[in-house]
Amino acid sequence: MTTWELDPSDGELLLTTGVTGPAAKMGHRLTIAVQWRATVQWDGDRPVSVEMTVDVGSLEVLGGEGGVTGLSGPEKALARANALKTLQAKRFPQIVFRTSSIEPADHGYLLHGTLDLHGRSRDRVLEVEVEDLGEQWQMACRASVSHADHGLKPYSMMMGAMKVADEVAVSFTARHPK
Repeated sequence: MTTWELDPSDGELLLTTGVTGPAAKMGHRLTIAVQWRATVQWDGDRPVSVEMTVDVGSLEVLGGEGGVTGLSGPEKALARANALKTLQAKRFPQIVFRTSSIEPADHGYLLHGTLDLHGRSRDRVLEVEVEDLGEQWQMACRASVSHADHGLKPYSMMMGAMKVADEVAVSFTARHPK
């Protein structure tokens, strides 16, 4: 059995929010980075388990698209504070994905597992694409997570005229030496 330990030095995990409501054009679509760690267990040349943990308190607003003006430093800090409040980061400091099974797919693997977020567990199937770069493996995954599925109320302002969209896009990329 071989174990891979991955963290932000191997890649990145980014969240991208949308904006909805009548005043959506005023809001920023945020790009957010988080600190994470993952453990991949291998049996021979096949992965048999994956566990990824995200540190909610590490959330960092990298930037924002749209809005009336560019996203300033104080606005990034406010967006971070609002996200931490929405996620109840002190009560739920981690987000965890654990596989129950892994099966080969056309360009990588299908990870069947459970996403634990905000005290609620939801079954998920994630497709991880794997590419052979010679001396390294490159992994990539894209998914979306619904606030509603995990009992979260998206941040809103102006009496709901502008709010964070329910679906948050998640993208993961990492490289690991062979």
